[in-house]
Amino acid sequence: MGFFRSLTRLPGPTGFGFSSTSEQVTEGVDASKQTVIVTGGSSGIGAETARVMALRGAHVIIGARNMEAANVVKQNIQQSIPSAKVDVSELELSSQKSVRAFADRFLERNLPLNLLINNAGVMNCPYKLSEDGIEMQFATNHLGHFLLTNLLLEKMKTTAKDSGIEGRIVNLSSVAHIGTYREGIRFDKLNDKASYNDKMAYGQSKLANILHANELARRLKEEGANVTANSVHPGLIETNLMRHSVAFITALRAVSGFMWKTVPQGAATSCYVALNPNMKGVTGKYFADCNEEKTTAKARDEALAKKLWEFSEQLVNSTKAK
Repeated sequence: MGFFRSLTRLPGPTGFGFSSTSEQVTEGVDASKQTVIVTGGSSGIGAETARVMALRGAHVIIGARNMEAANVVKQNIQQSIPSAKVDVSELELSSQKSVRAFADRFLERNLPLNLLINNAGVMNCPYKLSEDGIEMQFATNHLGHFLLTNLLLEKMKTTAKDSGIEGRIVNLSSVAHIGTYREGIRFDKLNDKASYNDKMAYGQSKLANILHANELARRLKEEGANVTANSVHPGLIETNLMRHSVAFITALRAVSGFMWKTVPQGAATSCYVALNPNMKGVTGKYFADCNEEKTTAKARDEALAKKLWEFSEQLVNSTKAK
């Protein structure tokens, strides 16, 4: 259905679709009582997501590696929306030390936290290990967000309970989750350089984003917390994310130009899942073009999701112990 909507541009059951923009899917929403963290908000769909959250009245905290770019985004938002409340804070998701420092700085401010949009990422980069000794795409796209979410989760649950406003966590995944390694997540070969494939490693990290959201949703539901967790595919958008794949992206555009989105269209699904009232109570789902979509069987594998959770906990706990 998602491919059909991309071809026809017809809206789905929600009334929105491929061509919907971030402003359209949040029209009429009052987020003035909400605080949102957007990772990777210094460019692309992260910057657009931050802008629309501010437009709807939310207090926005942009987590970004490039503070200069993040401050430019902040200034642009405040110039176009004089009432906007926007802060920036340094966040390098491949570094668990940086993630912990970001979370500490936020928690020290004693602000509420209603929305967490795990947007930042790297794509198809050459083999490299993070400073914590973990394959870079997995470290940045999944593990950094896994740790960040865990560090902020109690604050989100408390905020939801005290305010009566449902908390929402949105993981930016991708249709690329279909292109992972044969085993899905290479628990035993995560850092294996000899068999590393940049595109499959990206697919692995995007599969991990879905599995993380699904297992988190299950745990939150089990304990009765008023917080949801979902994952989204933003669509094909040419942003800084694709800087390591110029030749591949050029070839891809040549055969699929009609399926590429503008940045406001690309940010629409994240904004829809984070703010649209129709999403109330919806959790553990995967969305594309602002509509629920099916994933691969591996992305729906509950045992794999639990194994990934335990594996991720071991990785972040072993780093903390150093």
